[in-house]
Amino acid sequence: MPTRSVLRSAVFTALAAGALPALAQQPAPTALDRIIVTGTRVADRTVAESISPIDVITPEALQATGTTELATALSRVLPSLNFPRPAVSDGTSAIRPAQLRGMAPDQVLVLVNGKRRHTTALINVNGTQGRGSSPVDFNAIPISAIERVEVLRDGASAQYGSDAIAGVVNVVLKGSAGSGSIGAHYGMHSAGDGERLGLSGDGGIALGDGGFLHVAGQVAHQGLTNRARPFAGTPSPTNPPLGEKVSVTGDPTTDLAAIALNTEYALGPAATLYAFGMASNRDITSNGFFRAATNPSQNIPEIYPDGFLPLINNRPKDRSLVAGVRGQAGEWDWDLSYNYGYNRLSFDIENTLNASLGPTSPTSFYAGALETTQNILNLDVDRSLDWGLAYPVNLAFGAEYREEKWNQSPGEPLSYALGPFFPPYLPGAQVFSGFQPGDAGAYDRHSYAVYADLEGNLTERFSAGIAGRYEDYSDFGSKFSGKLSGRFEFSDAVALRGTASTGFRAPSLQQQNFQSTATNFIGGVPFEIRTFGVDNPVAQALGAEPLKAEASTSYSLGLVLQPAAALYVTVDAYQIEVDDRIVLSENLTGPAVQAFLAERGIFGVNGGRYFTNAVDTRTRGVDAVATWRTALAAGSLDLTFGYNYNRTEIRAIAPNPPELTSGGLDLERIGRVEQGRIERGAPRDKVLLSGLWNVGDWSFSAAATRYGEFTVLQTAASNDQTFGAKWVLDLAATYRVGGWNLTLGADNVLNEYPDEVLFANSTGGQYPYSNASPFGYNGAFVYGKVGFDW
Repeated sequence: MPTRSVLRSAVFTALAAGALPALAQQPAPTALDRIIVTGTRVADRTVAESISPIDVITPEALQATGTTELATALSRVLPSLNFPRPAVSDGTSAIRPAQLRGMAPDQVLVLVNGKRRHTTALINVNGTQGRGSSPVDFNAIPISAIERVEVLRDGASAQYGSDAIAGVVNVVLKGSAGSGSIGAHYGMHSAGDGERLGLSGDGGIALGDGGFLHVAGQVAHQGLTNRARPFAGTPSPTNPPLGEKVSVTGDPTTDLAAIALNTEYALGPAATLYAFGMASNRDITSNGFFRAATNPSQNIPEIYPDGFLPLINNRPKDRSLVAGVRGQAGEWDWDLSYNYGYNRLSFDIENTLNASLGPTSPTSFYAGALETTQNILNLDVDRSLDWGLAYPVNLAFGAEYREEKWNQSPGEPLSYALGPFFPPYLPGAQVFSGFQPGDAGAYDRHSYAVYADLEGNLTERFSAGIAGRYEDYSDFGSKFSGKLSGRFEFSDAVALRGTASTGFRAPSLQQQNFQSTATNFIGGVPFEIRTFGVDNPVAQALGAEPLKAEASTSYSLGLVLQPAAALYVTVDAYQIEVDDRIVLSENLTGPAVQAFLAERGIFGVNGGRYFTNAVDTRTRGVDAVATWRTALAAGSLDLTFGYNYNRTEIRAIAPNPPELTSGGLDLERIGRVEQGRIERGAPRDKVLLSGLWNVGDWSFSAAATRYGEFTVLQTAASNDQTFGAKWVLDLAATYRVGGWNLTLGADNVLNEYPDEVLFANSTGGQYPYSNASPFGYNGAFVYGKVGFDW
């Protein structure tokens, strides 16, 4: 029996068993006195006392909707997080990037249990939000393993190193003995597709004196969604027949299996051995752009007499392990750890051909793989110092050695071959040409870092911190980052907090070295675009230069209000300036570029691009969060309000290199399309309103999210479009008894869709929705869950 059928049978059996008395969610804690571990090294710092703005996301909040994706769940509870769902965008359809405060996805540092998480091997090079980034793959982390997520909305490079420009997301894993859960879920979109089903569970056992081993696992299947429409454009040899629906746009087909463990074991009264790790495999199939039967350069009618829709099958493999020992030596606390992370992404192209090979072309190809590896050694030391103040001052310092590797492996020769039928037929596998031997390579670098951090309550009302970090990279040099922070409590109900910091982000190995050829849409028209590494002679002939680190300066000022025991309000304004921001250049196209490339032996390609430090940006915004708990009808009602306003402006663009205006070329390195993506592609604001009412054995939840307007600029200004704000409503009801739980719910219950794109941008009406939509375009989703907790 196929794996999907086995999973479906198991889920339906669990759901049927759950028709017994049941429930799911527990009341959400107020969390004001919750101890935090992110953004501070003080052992007893709480959310309410935090010097920097921080959100604590509970597992109940992560599991309050029908999603099984961590990034999607976070986007529904964090007003400052944007997670669009792009399609027909090669690997980005499978590994989707998330943005915090409208900034680049790789300008956010992700930790697990306070240790740096490795990034994905993929580099996002298509026309989507997050273009040019290689961020962490949130969806490789199973939700069933998470105790909570702490989100530091503040620059923190001085505390954690590279990437922590927009903030820090720290995933804290479950770590207890005796408790656990098991659950099943099933759901489907109202359009009749996108079936989701899965099983998850976790449990812990005791180890020795106070130790534990906690294991969590998750298997899930997500079916394809399709919101494409029949072709309604102008008939031509490269277009499908008028009125036929041949394209697919929506969520890909995904199968997931993931496991996580977290363990501690006491070696004695002064030392504890610990380890945690995760492993996940996914099988993701996404769709490309339809090739018409009569296409004169891309189809062989003897193979596909009706044309073909190529598929990209990605198989992300993710592994991580952190092992260490921590303890005490007199008044000093110490922590020595080793951190390993690995991510591999393979590309198999199916239902395709290499037209230049003629009628004997294979119809599937292995197109190559990307791999990234990190190895880190950390030593962290801290202690309390009695300076005769109101409270002790906490001193922390440490050192880190980090090694990073990134490999690009070539595809099979026929996946990129220039066959005997070129011209007129194009070379390489259609939709995604295989990585060529010249693209392939193995790259590595290492870095050293030392840091120091001093923080404490200097008086009964005033707390402050200072931090500094020095890092030296083997490939671009050294950087120093500093941070000052303070919090003054006017009374128990009112406090003012602020931070000032510098930061940086090192150019990733992917940004420096990635090379490939793939189909990209420009103004709704597909082009074959070549991405060049910055040291490639062709890229240098187009003005490419070696990359350097991004440098940032951040400021925040916030007000903390606790007018009542059950009411907590924070308002934080921020500004983040980034100099030498790394972006992917515009797609440099046109007959002159095509001729330029052909002169250098690059055929069948319409244009090229490369990474550059050409942009300086400034991001300004405000975050507001309020939580309130009150009694209602013999139960409790928890209300949450969240708001984010965010605006990014390009302050400067480096002069256009002369290479782009010589030799018959007339090009802009950073044009209006990329500028629009940076400045206006993410929602300008976002509002979250949610309530959870617990009464007796029942829980009722409602969450309304308003996604603000966003704008997509096109090459032709007449095709620019601003998409209006939209409200999305999620509802769920839960019944519980004796540890059993049953939930019925609907996400986007009102079946809201984003504005449709202008016909000129829809590829003949086939793609009616924008990939930049912050909530996708799948419509309503109805689901059921059953579980048991102990």
